[in-house]
Amino acid sequence: MSSNDILDMYIYETNTLLEQLENIVLDAEKENTFSEENVNEIFRIMHTIKGSSAMMEFDPLATVSHRIEDMFFIIRENGMAVVSDANRPALFDLMLHSIDYFRVEMEKVEAEQPLNKDVDSFLANINSLIAKIKGEDSEEAPPPAPEPAAAEPVPAAETSGAVPRSNEGNPDFRYELRVFFDEGCGMENLRAYMLVSAIQGFCAASDFLFEPAGVESDASTAEQVIENGFLMQFRNPEDREKAIAEVRSAGSVRSYQPHDFEPAPPKVSIPAEAVAAAETPAPAVKSAAPAKSAPAKGQQGSAQHQKESLISVNLSKLDELSAIVGEIVITEAMVTASPDLKGLHLDAFSKSARQLRKLTDELQDVSMSLRMIPVSNTFQKMNRIVRDMCKKLNKQVKLTLIGENTEVDKTIVDSIGDPIMHMVRNSMDHGIEENVQDRIDAGKDPVGEIILSAEDTGSEVIIQIKDDGAGVNDEAVLRKAINNGIASPDVEYSHKEILNFLMAPGFSTNKEVTEFSGRGVGMDVVKSGVESLGGSVTITSEQGKGMITTMRIPLTMAIMDGMEVSVGKSIFTIPINNIRSSLKITENDILHDSVNGEMIKIMDGYYPIIRAQEFYNLPEGAERVEDGILMWLESGDCSYGLFVDELLGEQQIVVKPFPTYVNNFDIKNYGITGCSILGDGNISIILDAGGLYTAARG
Repeated sequence: MSSNDILDMYIYETNTLLEQLENIVLDAEKENTFSEENVNEIFRIMHTIKGSSAMMEFDPLATVSHRIEDMFFIIRENGMAVVSDANRPALFDLMLHSIDYFRVEMEKVEAEQPLNKDVDSFLANINSLIAKIKGEDSEEAPPPAPEPAAAEPVPAAETSGAVPRSNEGNPDFRYELRVFFDEGCGMENLRAYMLVSAIQGFCAASDFLFEPAGVESDASTAEQVIENGFLMQFRNPEDREKAIAEVRSAGSVRSYQPHDFEPAPPKVSIPAEAVAAAETPAPAVKSAAPAKSAPAKGQQGSAQHQKESLISVNLSKLDELSAIVGEIVITEAMVTASPDLKGLHLDAFSKSARQLRKLTDELQDVSMSLRMIPVSNTFQKMNRIVRDMCKKLNKQVKLTLIGENTEVDKTIVDSIGDPIMHMVRNSMDHGIEENVQDRIDAGKDPVGEIILSAEDTGSEVIIQIKDDGAGVNDEAVLRKAINNGIASPDVEYSHKEILNFLMAPGFSTNKEVTEFSGRGVGMDVVKSGVESLGGSVTITSEQGKGMITTMRIPLTMAIMDGMEVSVGKSIFTIPINNIRSSLKITENDILHDSVNGEMIKIMDGYYPIIRAQEFYNLPEGAERVEDGILMWLESGDCSYGLFVDELLGEQQIVVKPFPTYVNNFDIKNYGITGCSILGDGNISIILDAGGLYTAARG
């Protein structure tokens, strides 16, 4: 196996483990605890990442994963009871931040960029939490460690526990704050005294102690402050919080460490190996796993079974397989439709040809199924987005997933992640009301809901993002569209037309640019991304009830069922899923409208007619409607009649992209999405039903 293959395997395995880890943490956060199974699984994941990263010589990743492994070793040995309720939010946040860290570094690995070797601040956060976890069940108080929320994290060397604490036996001053000044700033003792003077302005002398004493007059105390920091101890936590504000505003402060010194609880026996694992700094190279890192016997059997039944295959190999199958389909059609066979009655050949067609169809199905994966991974990622935005926007929202096991082509799954993310963020930022009281007054649940669903219709997958928020304000959208010059104040627009403005490039209803919106790229990205996959996007909304975004995307873009039609000597293919019906009409059935041109009434509805021969300026083709056939097509929210000469028959076709030089003519804006090679060697143009309607109706 080459080094590139090993690297690819490492990247795939690590990214898969990170997705699994994120799902575990998000589910556990909802329950406010990690189950025993969760703890074992996280320990195994970090142990795997540590070992494989060390093998690949990615030392920073190995170091961080090893320290997290140490933390969960303590939790695994003593249970989640060792983590107090007060520390659990910090544990969940730390794990999610760790996942983000690993993902950023894995992107660097994929791009062959150097990793960030400065992980001291990250390790300090982990060490701080380990100290708190150990301190709640250990006989002696843990050493001071930096809080994750500190203005500037303390280097790992300063959190090693070497700093003495003189007031450990005084239970009246349990709230500590240790301050470190910038190296070489000078007069550290006087800087400490300035902090004392500021704190004495709001804290009584009897409620406040500091060490070393005499900083105001003894210059020798500067060396003690440089070595151990300046320690302040408070009787009340409120005074310490005010002191932290003073420290933040003070000059030359490098870092600070708040710490709560709790009275020692009853002694709990912690295995020596757990203490050693938690206190030993993480090595930068591969190390031996803890004794209990091996999974239980039942878990081993399950893992072994999974390894035997599942393998990972490079996507390029699946692409190559699909291409070969496509060529087989074309060759099979060329053999069975050969002009040399016309007029011949070959029963044995016909029987063999039918069997060949059956096997070819089965081969197509198998090759396509290899590329089909569930959308669950993409859907699950939205949980993290909703969770983070709830915290930052101070909103209460739950995400409901429906149909996450729906399978779609791997290429399409990779491409729909961004459109779905933009729509979920749009629902969070614009859809769900900011004021909970507004929801209550409207008779809604105080907790908003976003429903993300997927449905397989056989030929396409329908993905919907629905929220129960305030809906779209038509007046605000129209006013913004007029200001942007994409709408005219003299025209009366329908509700549907106003909603379409939301997907215009650069359009945003936000007055200010924020972290989540205001740049006008979200809905535009959704529209262009989905249309590049041959799909369509529609928006429906009712003010006060919410908004629904529907994306219709083909299940696969490689092989599809199509109806071949002729216009003169030209042959076109129309996707079967866009065809509602085909019918013969007469001139008397056509209605002439001064605005919409030719119209046809079908089932109590009126639809425009597009003549393929006129639209594509073809030299030949039927002119009298009695000499051709009308196809009723539908794509997204557009429905119309396409007039062609003749139906040639249904055919399973292989979608081929046009050469680059042909794409330079912007043919996609003329309703053309690709081409296919027919059995007789001719080329058939594949029409995009939605794009053709947009191009023809202008």
